[in-house]
Amino acid sequence: MPKLTRADAVAALRNPPAFIAERWTPGPRTVQRAALAALVMSVVIVVTGGAVRLTGSGLGCPTWPECTDGSLTPTTALSYHSAIEFGNRMLTYVLCAAVGWAIIAARSEKPYRRSLTRLGWAQFWLVMGNAVLGGIVVLVGLNPYTVAAHFLLATALTAVAVLMWQRTREGDGAPRPLVGKAVQQLVWFLVTASVLLIGAGTVVTGAGPHAGDSSDVKRIPIDWESVAKLHSVFAWIVVTLTFALWFVLKAVDSPKGPLDRTRELFIVLLCQGVVGYVQYFTHLPEALVAAHMLGSCVMWIWVLRVLLSLRERPALDATVPAPATGDHLEPAAG
Repeated sequence: MPKLTRADAVAALRNPPAFIAERWTPGPRTVQRAALAALVMSVVIVVTGGAVRLTGSGLGCPTWPECTDGSLTPTTALSYHSAIEFGNRMLTYVLCAAVGWAIIAARSEKPYRRSLTRLGWAQFWLVMGNAVLGGIVVLVGLNPYTVAAHFLLATALTAVAVLMWQRTREGDGAPRPLVGKAVQQLVWFLVTASVLLIGAGTVVTGAGPHAGDSSDVKRIPIDWESVAKLHSVFAWIVVTLTFALWFVLKAVDSPKGPLDRTRELFIVLLCQGVVGYVQYFTHLPEALVAAHMLGSCVMWIWVLRVLLSLRERPALDATVPAPATGDHLEPAAG
């Protein structure tokens, strides 16, 4: 181990990523795994957040940022709901660690790729923003509109994580389309329909019976079964667009990548559809709702993978020089 000087310590405190980058060069697979870890944790935090809601533990810690007034952790006077809610809060730190690893790995890769670090910092700020929003959710007593915004911001985090994971496996050259404009437009219709599907799902949750706590929690004042039927319509639109895309890609002899991702998405949608209909006709049992939330995350990931598979990005001959050690931390993507 090299001996650290006072100057090294100051440099490490001023800009830890740059300090590490000078002393560590991860391989491409390490950077890919770091980005994948951040993506996996973005899904885990959604599922555990759903567990908080489905067990009625949303107000297990009735305040924020403390769990109770005067205590950061649950007290013995609180129930197991407090442990569930507090455990989900602690997982936010695991998510931050995964995102931090992705940022440091991207910053340390040689040659330096500014696009990767910006995507990593974008995830960081989304996590911070959603942590604050999660606190607001608690402080306003699980208002369903803030809960819906909390989930949608987590969905945005997943989207950025997918993009970073994809970018670790390709170069920084200008994207070259692998399919024609008509196919690209069809996929954008698919992405739009998927966003509407997820949005309708959050409304179903906000109006449905799982309020997140056993107390009298405000719900969105609409008939959740009617919105669930609209949600089902969007689901069938997404399935139809996916099947049409699969058919078109086979007809035009598409490259293997887009065809494989579309086939995988179709399988995910079928599984998600089975879970969705079973949970509806069995009056939303908690276990199936949790499985449906996980399926929603997986579906969104594969929709984005289909979109990103429509082009390839070669490596650049010249790369962006790494910032100097004394530079400030990389800002979020603008």
